[in-house]
This record gives sequence, structure tokens and C-alpha cells, in this order.
Amino acid sequence: MKKLTIGAFDEIRLWIYRNARPIELALWQYEFENGSRENVLSALSFYQNPDGGFGNALEADSWNPNSSPVTTQTAINKLEDIGFNDANHQIMRGFFKFLESGVHSNENGWLFNIPSNDDFPHAPWWTYNPQANEYESIGVTAGLSCFILKFADNGTELYNRAFYLIQKLINKLEEAGKHGEMGIEGYCAILDLIIKKGTQDKFDTDSLFKTVKKLADEAIVRDISEWVYYRKRPSDIIHSPNSLFYKGNEDILEQELDYLIETRPENGVWGITWTWFENNEKYAKEFPISENWWKACLAIEKVKFLRNFGRVESSSF
Repeated sequence: MKKLTIGAFDEIRLWIYRNARPIELALWQYEFENGSRENVLSALSFYQNPDGGFGNALEADSWNPNSSPVTTQTAINKLEDIGFNDANHQIMRGFFKFLESGVHSNENGWLFNIPSNDDFPHAPWWTYNPQANEYESIGVTAGLSCFILKFADNGTELYNRAFYLIQKLINKLEEAGKHGEMGIEGYCAILDLIIKKGTQDKFDTDSLFKTVKKLADEAIVRDISEWVYYRKRPSDIIHSPNSLFYKGNEDILEQELDYLIETRPENGVWGITWTWFENNEKYAKEFPISENWWKACLAIEKVKFLRNFGRVESSSF
């Protein structure tokens, strides 16, 4: 079995310390060096706006300083990574303030891209596009609704809205069509929440599981040669052996674990598989900065993924 060696781990660690933003450094330290949640919270707080939402390029492909649903979801994901669940913390109260305001939302949920993105450097997919929002918003609406049902008081207007939106998203599964870049992961989060909260009696969980698993299995690109491009890999959906979708995907997942170990550049971290440039090189100066931020984010994700499957030499941390 191939493993990330102590030497390789040390190279990644050195790269992180030399290149990462304070937020990613704090997350690295939390995951691999017994770092504190408080340091993560402190670093994260600098991206929060007075309206309670998050902006300021926490989502490294969108440099919009204004609060957006997606960047707020990014902040929520980082708190989930450290197992933070104090609903009374000021950052968490800010989330509720932003979500209760209803800004950047409609009857179908929260918007994937927002108009003010266009005023700042960003990847093409963050350009405001109402048509794309029709399906791309599925993932962010699922993620924010799950957060609300985890932490909001039962029976509040916000709680009831989140419950309604999740029911609406589940019904949408029956329709043929696009689910967006984040949609499948959003449905995975809904299914996981239903099971953890023990609310299977309120939904047709068996049917939901079968449908989401089919979508997940079909989304995973199994031609390894395609992984040099921006394609959905097993790790986008399956994060540990406890994943609901691990069974049946063991072989392709093992191939990805080997692939990560084999393709890490010497003395560095993995590159990203996307670019901001389609037909022009607008933001040519900003993209390399974003790219470096992303490399730190992905390094943490990939080392965690390898660790979760026993693929990191135990004395590395």
C-alpha cells in the first residue's frame, strides 16, 4: 500500500508555512499539529462583514468583498471541518443575521452568483448569471439549509424556511435536469443530515438514498487520465470509509489515493485543475494569487483524505 511518506509530509508542511494565508495555516495546524479552534476562529473572523455574511475572497475564486451566500457557505464549511458548533458564538450569530436578512435569496433559496461579483476579480463561473442560478444554486441552498436545521431554533421563521427548501430540493430530484456544480454534494449533505437528526420518518429516505447514490456514482469520473482536468473525483463525494457512498466505490477510491501520492510534485503541493481564463486573460495578475491560495486549501483537503484512509505514515503528525 502506497503511503505519503514522512519526507513528503514535511515538504507539504514547509510549503504551507511559506505560502498559505493565515486561515489555511490555522486549519493546517488544527488538523496536523494540535492547533486550536480559537486560532481558526480568529483568522476566519477577518473575512466576516458587519451584515454577518462572508466575503473578502475567503472563496479564493471570488474577490468580492461583499457578503455572498457561497462565501458564507465556505466559512460554514471551515467551521464544520473543526467540529465547531457553538451557536452563540459571534461568528455563528453573524451567519443567522445574514441568512435572516433574506439578501441574495428568492423563493427557491440562495443565489450561487450575485451581481456585485462582476465588480471585482473573479473566475468566469462567478459572473452574475440569473440563468445559471436556476440550477447552480441547488448546492448552496442545500448547504445553508442544512446549517440552519442544525443550529437554528425549531419553529422559527428561518428554520421553517430551511425545512421547506429542503423538501423542495428533494422534490426537484424527481425532475430531469441539471443539478449544478455543488448540487450532488448538497444532496449528500441533506441525506447525511436526515440520518444524523433521526428524521427519516419525515422523508422517503430509501428513495432519496438510491437517487442520490445513483447521481454520485454517475458523477465520479472513472477514467483516471481525465483527472488532470477539472473532473469530479471520488474524494469530492467520499471523504472517509464512513461515507454513505463508499460501498461500491472502493476500487476507484483506492486508485485516487495512489494517484494523489504518485502525482504530488517534488518539494511542493498539488496544483489546481482549473483556470480563470477562457477566451481572454482578464485578471492575469490576480489569478496566480488565487491559485496559490487554492493550492493551500487543497493540500489540507488531500492530506486529510489520505489520512482518513490510512495512507499517511503515522509518525508524520
